[in-house]
Amino acid sequence: VLFVPAPCIRLKPKMADQLSTTNHYNCPLYRTAERRGTLATTGHSTNFVMFVKMPTDQAASHWIMRGVALLSALSD
Repeated sequence: VLFVPAPCIRLKPKMADQLSTTNHYNCPLYRTAERRGTLATTGHSTNFVMFVKMPTDQAASHWIMRGVALLSALSD
């Protein structure tokens, strides 16, 4: 698995109408490198944490095809 350390990300709550409309990729954040888990009632895996809006000048498909995701812990 290839990885690059991500910078610290500050989460700042905002009202939906105050969110930026710049180009971004909704990057999934997972607890572990295994992108699977039990399917929760929300429809997401129990390993899934949230989507993080990552600014980009590329189309979302560019990152999706490469399987880009954030991980909160790496596997040994």
